[in-house]
Amino acid sequence: MKSLINKHDPVVTVSSEISSFKSFVEVKTIEEDVFEIHIRLTAGRKQVPPIHHIRWSHPAIDIHSLWHPGTDRNKAFQVDWGEGFQSKNTSLAPAACLYNLEGRSRLTFAFSDALNHLAIKAGIHEEDATFLCSITLFEEPMPEIDHYEAVLRIDRRDLPYYVTLRDVSKWWETFPEFLPANVPEAALQPMYSTWYSFHQELSASELERQSELARSIGCESIIVDDGWQTDDNNRGYAYTGDWEVCAEKIPDMRKHVDAVHEQGMNYMLWYSVPFVGINSRTWSRFEGKYLGINEKLNASVLDPRFPEVREYLINIYEQAVKEWNIDGLKLDFVDSFQLSPDMKDELGNGRDYHSVPEAVDRLLTDVMARLREIKPDILIEFRQTYIGPLMRKYGNMLRANDCPNDSIQNRIRTMDIRLLSGNTAVHSDMIMFHANEPVESAAMQLINVLFSVPQISVRLDEIGPHHLDMLRFWLAFCKEHRELLLKGELLPQGPELMYPLISARDRSSQITAVYADMVVEVHDEWDRLIIVNGTYHDRLAVRSGLDHVLYHVVTRDCRGQIVQSYELDLHKGLHEVSVPRAGVVSFQRVLTFPPKSP
Repeated sequence: MKSLINKHDPVVTVSSEISSFKSFVEVKTIEEDVFEIHIRLTAGRKQVPPIHHIRWSHPAIDIHSLWHPGTDRNKAFQVDWGEGFQSKNTSLAPAACLYNLEGRSRLTFAFSDALNHLAIKAGIHEEDATFLCSITLFEEPMPEIDHYEAVLRIDRRDLPYYVTLRDVSKWWETFPEFLPANVPEAALQPMYSTWYSFHQELSASELERQSELARSIGCESIIVDDGWQTDDNNRGYAYTGDWEVCAEKIPDMRKHVDAVHEQGMNYMLWYSVPFVGINSRTWSRFEGKYLGINEKLNASVLDPRFPEVREYLINIYEQAVKEWNIDGLKLDFVDSFQLSPDMKDELGNGRDYHSVPEAVDRLLTDVMARLREIKPDILIEFRQTYIGPLMRKYGNMLRANDCPNDSIQNRIRTMDIRLLSGNTAVHSDMIMFHANEPVESAAMQLINVLFSVPQISVRLDEIGPHHLDMLRFWLAFCKEHRELLLKGELLPQGPELMYPLISARDRSSQITAVYADMVVEVHDEWDRLIIVNGTYHDRLAVRSGLDHVLYHVVTRDCRGQIVQSYELDLHKGLHEVSVPRAGVVSFQRVLTFPPKSP
């Protein structure tokens, strides 16, 4: 269906209630229906910039849903009098897409300022059925400036929504300040995490035991989460900030890491970057150098504008990599670096930055650079919602936000991240399930995150052999098809329906996972077609647009055991294929029948 939008250049305005800055707007046509709007603000002297609004409108024609990086399960329209969503370097990303029920984009827009706080909106205007779109600048306290420049990209092409969002990711990559970090191969391999399986109750012997078992089922790294640095197991962060190993749990950290390495596993360690707990020795060291205190967490947030704060944190991480020979870090809570309004005038006094986002950028950029000097393939993980283009520079793994035991939420969140993350490794939230869970149900945890890197977090010695077989099979599946699942062309359907069907393809193969009672359309003669049954039905519907193609078909259950093996002429029409719940069917092309003589 062709777009019904009028073919005219977008009209973009920049306004402020205080006229201390002059604004300049220049519209450039990059290609048909793709525009870059260059925005420049200038003032005669440096001053705190007043709030500015960048606004434009778009007719609500053939539009049924809204996607942006924070929609999660709710892809509903915003309203023009609502709040929209916020973006900055450590929270979400400045991009959104309005699309129709065919998944065709009608308006995709993105902004080049991914560092500073922005309020972003594409809200329906009741009076005339248009979307009033806006980006609001400088709502959070800003240092004095006399110049500001940014680019708004507006894409009105009639293309699949995931194509226009992929092009946003590519556009961001053209900015030197957004150059993504290198992604080591280890970042693309399944991992074991200790969080859901152990929480803070860790010990070296148990970690080494789980690491050995995780290696046997296909994991190649272990992430040791919160608990290694304290003997307090009451959650919270009152004892964070010193980052010394709890000797009662891990008597000799280097020996422990070496033992895990001897198993063939990489070793990653968790840090809550900004927090210094009230019971830590470091608390008094940085008195007067905090952004504020979080009473609920019993911890303060360090002020990264002080160079000694940044150096302290970087030295902690450098020491861990050098002395313990760890392979990566899980850097948590970096979105907590926030300047509260009551501290907006707290400048100078040893701070070398006025802007908190700029100081965080300096901190995380230096962390990656200096750790790569020690280990070029260092692994750095961040988690949703800190997933934007700058986060891809600071790290090489982006993980779905916590959704314990929720396979559907895990699918939605990994897909939302992947749409804007290019080649950065996207990881699932840690997979967990009850030891007595039916194995087919437990398998859904993995099937729902097939198009990301799975992390496992169950005690592997407490689940039965069937569950271990299931994990072993699906992790082997992920590794065998890694190039296609993680680097192939991604085609996720129906974000508003929670991505009920997702495919990845290259020139010769396609993998499709079905999560609802839907028909799989086959119109290309794939050498290999794999369909994963992410439903509780025992059959899948396939509609073929092919003339006559003979396929060898193999069906497996959730543990990888062969259920059926036969040949099928996948001719035009609707085919019902028997597949166990949480099972998989593979079509290997044997031959294409020659066309019949007239």
